[in-house]
Amino acid sequence: SKKFDIAVLRRVFRYAAPYKRKFYLSVVLAVLLAFITPVRPLLIQLTVNEYIAHRMTEWVIYMTIIQIGIIILETAMRFWFSFTTAWLGQTVVKDLRVAVYKKILGLNLSQFDRTPIGTLTTRSINDIESINEIFAEGLVPIIADLLSIVCVLAYMFSVDWKLTLIALIPFPIIILATYYFKESINRSFFRVRNAVSALNAFVQEHLTGMQIVQAFAAEGKESEKFKDINKEHRNANIKAIFAYSVFFPVVEIVLALSIGLIVWWTAGEALQLQQNQQGIVISFILCLNLLFRPLRVLADKFNVLQMGVIA
Repeated sequence: SKKFDIAVLRRVFRYAAPYKRKFYLSVVLAVLLAFITPVRPLLIQLTVNEYIAHRMTEWVIYMTIIQIGIIILETAMRFWFSFTTAWLGQTVVKDLRVAVYKKILGLNLSQFDRTPIGTLTTRSINDIESINEIFAEGLVPIIADLLSIVCVLAYMFSVDWKLTLIALIPFPIIILATYYFKESINRSFFRVRNAVSALNAFVQEHLTGMQIVQAFAAEGKESEKFKDINKEHRNANIKAIFAYSVFFPVVEIVLALSIGLIVWWTAGEALQLQQNQQGIVISFILCLNLLFRPLRVLADKFNVLQMGVIA
C-alpha cells in the first residue's frame, strides 16, 4: 500500500530504543539549529542599519567576527546533527538486518520454493538500507527543516509583516509544485523498488539455473527478458530524474520572483523606507534563501520517509 503507516514507523523506532540518547541528541540539535537560523539575518540587519549607516567601523568589525563565529558554530552543529542521524540509521539497520536474517533462517523450506531468492535478497539488503533513510533523511531532518522554516518566517513577520506577505505571494506555486513533485517521485520510487527486486530475482535465478538455460539453448530468449526488466528499471529512474529536473528550477524561479517582489515593494512609495532601514531588505533576501534551502528538499525527504516505511 502507498498509504503512510504511522504504526509501521513506530515499529521502526522501537529498534532505536537502545540508542535513545543519540535520538534525543539529534532532536535537541534540530531545535537549536532552527533557532540559530534567523540570527545571521538579524545581525546583518543590525549591522547595516546601525553601524554601517553611522560609520561605526569598529562595531562593524565586531559584528563580522560574531557572524563568523556563528557560522562556525552552525557548521559544527550541522555536522554533529548529520553524523548523529546517519549513525543512528546505520546502527538500526545493522540490528534490523541481523533480525531479518535470523527470521529467514527459521523459515519453512516451502517458503523458499514459493519466493525467489533474489526477492529475499532485496528484502534483506535494499529494503533494509532504505530504512536507514528514515533516520538519516527522514523524520528528524524533516522536523529540523520545518522548525527552521517556522523560525525564519517568525523573524520576518516580526520585522515587517507587510513585506513578508509580499515576499510570500509566489508561495502557492511552491505548494502546488511540491504536491505534484511528491506524487511523481512517490510513483517513481515504487517502480524503481519493484524493478530492483525483479532484477535481483531474475539474475539470481538464472545464474543458479544456468545449466538449464544452456541445455535448452534459451540464452537469446532469456537475454530479451532481461533487457525488458532492465529497461523498466531505467525508465523508472528517468521518470524520477525528470521530476527533479522540473521541480528544482521551479523553486529557483519562485525564489527569484520573491526577491523581485521585495525589491519592487521597497523601491516604491508603499513601504516608505525610513533612513537606516536598508538592512531590512538585505536581511529579507538572506531569509528567503534560508527559507528556500529546506523547501528544496522537504518534499523529497517526505518521500524518503514514506519509502523507508514501505520498505
